[in-house]
Amino acid sequence: MYQASSVMLKQDVDLRGIHRLMNDLSALDHESLSSTVYSTLCDALVKGQFKPGDRLKIRDLASQLGTSVTPVRDAILRLTHDDAIVFQSARNIRIPIITKEKYLEIRSIRLRLEALAAETAALTATKHDVDTLIRIVALNEEAINSGDRLKGTELNQAFHFQLSTIAQLPVLQGILRRLWLLMGPLIADAYIDGGRSMIDYHYPVIEAIRSHAPAAAGRAIMDDIELGGRSMLENLISAAENA
Repeated sequence: MYQASSVMLKQDVDLRGIHRLMNDLSALDHESLSSTVYSTLCDALVKGQFKPGDRLKIRDLASQLGTSVTPVRDAILRLTHDDAIVFQSARNIRIPIITKEKYLEIRSIRLRLEALAAETAALTATKHDVDTLIRIVALNEEAINSGDRLKGTELNQAFHFQLSTIAQLPVLQGILRRLWLLMGPLIADAYIDGGRSMIDYHYPVIEAIRSHAPAAAGRAIMDDIELGGRSMLENLISAAENA
């Protein structure tokens, strides 16, 4: 009798352990899926696949991503905390419209941080690194010539992020990625109107990095952010005046 009770007790413990394990695995799967959806939406924002004011529908996103609505809702909430999405209600989820004041604040931060990335990249860049930057700009030229706003925006982002990659500054890139969650849609909105200014200032950056001239590289990327971004600022000023 004692032995039978011991066996039953052991079976109960084993079953409880299996149930806990299954629950843990379910939680891990959910967390992993939510993180994957979050990363996917972050990439979409950074690469300009959304524009300011766009409305997002959770069910539509879930359908496009091939998942249930729960991980999409979780990702939306995380992006709301990042200030990358405005969640007013379940039926009113939008990409924020950046004010001129907020744009200028973000720009001032980018000027300092991306100059650091360019300066450090100029000290560490190899020929392969320079060739990678040249290839990105060449593809960007093709996108501009064909009027492909989305591809152009994505390649513009790739160029800027490549600088912190070459500089081997992953923490800095993480900080910049947070800023670009807000900048991606804005750049996408102004990309075609910006014309050559969206790419011309990349060439001096490449030349400074090729020459291992950190001060020149820092100045060049700051010119790109300030002068290349004039169309964005003009659009924001015009929107404020017409509001």
